[in-house]
Amino acid sequence: MIRPGPSAEGTAPLLGVAGLTRHYGTRIGCADVSFDLWPGEVLGIVGESGSGKSTLLGCVAGHLAADAGRILYRGRDTATMTEPERRRLARTEWAFVHQNPRDGLRMGVSAGGNVGERLMAVGARHYGAIRAEAADWLARVEIAAGRIDDRPRQFSGGMQQRLQIARNLVTAPRLVFMDEPTGGLDVSVQARLLDLIRGLVRDMALSVVIVTHDLAVVRLLADRLLVMKDGRVIEAGLTDQVLDDPQEPYTQVLVSSVLQV
Repeated sequence: MIRPGPSAEGTAPLLGVAGLTRHYGTRIGCADVSFDLWPGEVLGIVGESGSGKSTLLGCVAGHLAADAGRILYRGRDTATMTEPERRRLARTEWAFVHQNPRDGLRMGVSAGGNVGERLMAVGARHYGAIRAEAADWLARVEIAAGRIDDRPRQFSGGMQQRLQIARNLVTAPRLVFMDEPTGGLDVSVQARLLDLIRGLVRDMALSVVIVTHDLAVVRLLADRLLVMKDGRVIEAGLTDQVLDDPQEPYTQVLVSSVLQV
């Protein structure tokens, strides 16, 4: 596995996945997947629908139970964590950005309340400070301060996705999982959102695992790439290396199909 340069956190991977496997009855969700994620690195996972990429992400993020394999976070096996420890990890050091922002937002709570809830989950209690932090984050994701009391249902799809990002990043997590974060958005909205994500990843030195079917997304965001087919990783390497000189026939077809559009 290709490793980026030394980071401020030393030479140990932030996340280590080994032999991760999940079945749905007789069908393979993902099989014997292993990878390391280093501090400050963005790892892209691509493949067609049904390739296993979302199952893999769900297992790594703790949303799905794996049948086999290990997940180490900062050297600790997540299987040994207590349920309160896992819940706190999901509220603090980890974050998950859903494809459909409605899955990651409380639609009946104001925009400011959505951001403030995550702050309260980590112990913040001063209303004025929480509201000020929420307003700051709305500005960072290009939502006008005057809309802090609006409900997410009053927002466009792109604004809802930016609000979900603010809700997730307000507590400065180390590791962010993203599941098709630009899926279903118009091309112009996608471009604006990708620029926003790229800037936040850089400025906050985030480590990210991003699942997408869109090779343009990983070309822009990912340092390294895994290509999945039938639940297995069939090719891995630096993003430009994989996309510019794919070795596997399946990857070659994926890349050529984009070029022909």
